[in-house]
Amino acid sequence: MPSDYPRSHRVADFIQRELSGLIRNEIKDPRLSPMMTIASVEVSRDLAIAKIYYSVFDAEERDDTQQALDSAAGFLRQKLARQMKTRSVPQLRFFYDDSAERGAHMSALIADAVASNTTDDAEAADPDVDASVEQSSPDN
Repeated sequence: MPSDYPRSHRVADFIQRELSGLIRNEIKDPRLSPMMTIASVEVSRDLAIAKIYYSVFDAEERDDTQQALDSAAGFLRQKLARQMKTRSVPQLRFFYDDSAERGAHMSALIADAVASNTTDDAEAADPDVDASVEQSSPDN
């Protein structure tokens, strides 16, 4: 019977918690954004690769933060190896998580669509308006 909470998920949660602390306390790279957060971690079933998704508050700091994380990946993996109780430690691959930006963009599109809605709810609810449209149609 498969577990409801597989090992890869437990390892991913552990990596997310530990990496957040390690990045905050151990990495002194000035390229690293102080407003960076680890959004999620996905670990492959064989525990060989960990995809770490991060987000930054200022989109202009994205490239510098990516470079800082890529250069610190080996150091972070070594620190994780000391804390993990596994035979091997996954390779760390960092990816920018743009879901917050996409969500804000979709919200703006929805707000624009609602604002540009030209249907007047009062006219649609008034039965006299429908009768005047029927009387003026050329079919009558």
